[in-house]
Amino acid sequence: MTRTRIHNFSISLDGFGTGEGLSRDAPFGHAGERLHEWMIATRFGAPILGRTGGTAGVDNAFAQQHEPGIGAEIMGAGKFGPPGWQDDADWTGWWGPTPPFRTPTFVLTHRPRPSITMEGGTTFHFLDAAPDEALRAARAAAGGRDVRIGGGPTVVRDFLAAGLVDHMHLVQVPIVLGRGVRVWDGLEALEEDYEIEVVSAPSGVTHLTFDRRTS
Repeated sequence: MTRTRIHNFSISLDGFGTGEGLSRDAPFGHAGERLHEWMIATRFGAPILGRTGGTAGVDNAFAQQHEPGIGAEIMGAGKFGPPGWQDDADWTGWWGPTPPFRTPTFVLTHRPRPSITMEGGTTFHFLDAAPDEALRAARAAAGGRDVRIGGGPTVVRDFLAAGLVDHMHLVQVPIVLGRGVRVWDGLEALEEDYEIEVVSAPSGVTHLTFDRRTS
């Protein structure tokens, strides 16, 4: 059966998945790249910034699980672009002509627009839909493979609250942001629905995996 997965989603010690003040020049607001430095340092993440090499330890082992078996992605409007991108008819995302998703990718927005086919196999579809509706559309497009919930934190929280996430990999980064968008708000007792494993990495981050209980 198609599963719904979250991978490599970084949060601060105080639970923020992005900072405050998102803009075209600051995709993660005042957080900058601090939430993602652990991943960029790995062999999996180094090519994101056009680098070679990178670490091959625990962080890389988790990071590279991001892609295998994924047939579609769902993301929020804030991951696709900065505030106001809906007013820019030429905006096609942060990733240039060849986005890294290489699957049908569903962008949740209250202002849908026609689909955009990019190089490398990514097609962006824009939906004004509740989590369960978006997941049905993504599953239909995934060809029997899994659906990844790509973020941001509001989308992650909404899918968790709706009980639609089967596997989640969060990375707790040892920084305090103080403001931004928190993941955990309204998700009290989430741990009752999941088996949770915790792995500390030499880089200082903590990997938390949540797998939905089967009984």
